Amino acid sequence: MKFLLQEKVVLGVSGCNFGAPYRYNRKGWDRIKKLNREQGDFIWHPVCPEVIAALGVPREPIRISGGNGQDVWDGTAKVLNRKGEDVTERLKQACLQSLETLKKAGAVGYVFMEGSPTCGVYRTSLKNKRLGHPPGVFGALLLREGFFLIPAIDLESPLRWWDWRRRLHAFVWVKQQEITSKQDLYNMWYTVKFLCQELDESLARNLGKKLANLPKGFSPTDAKDLKTSVLEILRKPSSVNRIKQRLWKSYIYHRRTAYGEVDVVLPPETPRNITQITKELLAMERNAFEKGQFFSSAPILYRSEQRVRKIMEDDPAAT
Repeated sequence: MKFLLQEKVVLGVSGCNFGAPYRYNRKGWDRIKKLNREQGDFIWHPVCPEVIAALGVPREPIRISGGNGQDVWDGTAKVLNRKGEDVTERLKQACLQSLETLKKAGAVGYVFMEGSPTCGVYRTSLKNKRLGHPPGVFGALLLREGFFLIPAIDLESPLRWWDWRRRLHAFVWVKQQEITSKQDLYNMWYTVKFLCQELDESLARNLGKKLANLPKGFSPTDAKDLKTSVLEILRKPSSVNRIKQRLWKSYIYHRRTAYGEVDVVLPPETPRNITQITKELLAMERNAFEKGQFFSSAPILYRSEQRVRKIMEDDPAAT
């Protein structure tokens, strides 16, 4: 079967979202548990830079003063606790240690705690209407290192998690591709282009044009640049409307290629809630996999060797 990941993806996760009461106020959540059986499809590595920095539990909350997390690394901003004590260097060293742990583990992504001045990416304040100074100190480091970043709260939404998961698997697959020829580059692009077009149509169209207009011969630099651009697109969340549109297009293609109907997929104009949309996506994903068909909404799937072997035994024609 093509376009499958058969090795579990390794993910880092903020310790306070892995069941540990590591928050400054001794709170925590087990949001990974909400994935039910699917949590076993990944290898998890919880870290907490604030705990590693020996700030303690419970502890004084911290804030970034004079800029954002990147400014902390540039030396123009500081991290202070509520008492005004400077904990910048302790936190920076802990962030570097946490990063090294994730790298040793082979992690490609990180489930972060939004609103944290350490792990936050788009918000570093817990106040809903205040962004703080994003990204956080660890968040800035992970952005710079090119990690696939998932907000922990989205694990509680079936549709948002489905969107993150399918993009994560495509992200990992693209990273793994060895591009040594133009044909390799074309193959990579045609596998994920529909997903990229859904996420950022303008940028995806421009990438397609750039690929078509490449000069003769193979340029490793051009290949690296295009691959990097694809990875950046795959880190962007989609929207409910775009997901529904792509689902219906994939379903029409599925029907026309003699794979039959999927009972739970409703016409695009039919009102349905998030739960129903997620049910349709999972049913289409499963049906396409079992038929050996390409599903453009989720082009790369994870399936264990055991599960693939069972499918092949049940249907030797599956490819």
